[in-house]
Amino acid sequence: MTQEGRRTGRDETQEERADRMWGELIQEVRVAQTGVQILFGFLLTVVFQPKYATLAPTDQVIYIVTVVLGACATGALIGPVSLHRLVSGRRVKPQAVRIASRLTFVGLVLLLATMTSSLLLILRVATHDGYVPYLVTAVVVWYLVCWYGLPLWARRRHPGR
Repeated sequence: MTQEGRRTGRDETQEERADRMWGELIQEVRVAQTGVQILFGFLLTVVFQPKYATLAPTDQVIYIVTVVLGACATGALIGPVSLHRLVSGRRVKPQAVRIASRLTFVGLVLLLATMTSSLLLILRVATHDGYVPYLVTAVVVWYLVCWYGLPLWARRRHPGR
């Protein structure tokens, strides 16, 4: 565990590590769940607004795709909670953590797609300008940098054991 008198890692069992990782994962999921649920709830109300009937067919398709993506993101981000509930007490926490982590990653990718299509729809309806795709692309690049680029850079720059 030590290298030249320094600790090189945590002194924990596989079960303790799984418990710690589960707690961290659930905290992360709480943040993403809140965002996706607020966005999804808002999206569900749009179809009942009078302006929806006047949307161009392309914008209605973008809306439908956005709602489906939001529903899928919500499912993936709530999935870890259901997984934990159904396998709790079966001594499979390390495996459950891996599955929940993958579900969370999928949920974040779906959330990215939902936010992208939401932004596209809103800006198309609000501006009707040709710069909308460029603006949406810039925001998506920002999301990619914040959500994936910086974490992957940090992971590479500061490798674990």
